[in-house]
Amino acid sequence: MFNQAQDKVKEAAGAAQEAFGDATNSPDHSAKGAAKKYASQASYAAKDAVATVGDQVKDNPYAGVAVAGAVGILIGYLIGRK
Repeated sequence: MFNQAQDKVKEAAGAAQEAFGDATNSPDHSAKGAAKKYASQASYAAKDAVATVGDQVKDNPYAGVAVAGAVGILIGYLIGRK
């Protein structure tokens, strides 16, 4: 939970820096702020996806094992091709 709050704080800081860059017509600040904002959004989305997958595996472990096996077979097939 703390990590999600930290991501939201970083997102707000990036948005503020982007707005500052837009207001002062500074493309450097604007680009850095946008990068921080979007990186924080991506981090938040990835953590949310991991939590969702974890919950699904806890609720239905056999399906999780089947999916993991299928991914392993696919990766083995792709690596084994010549």
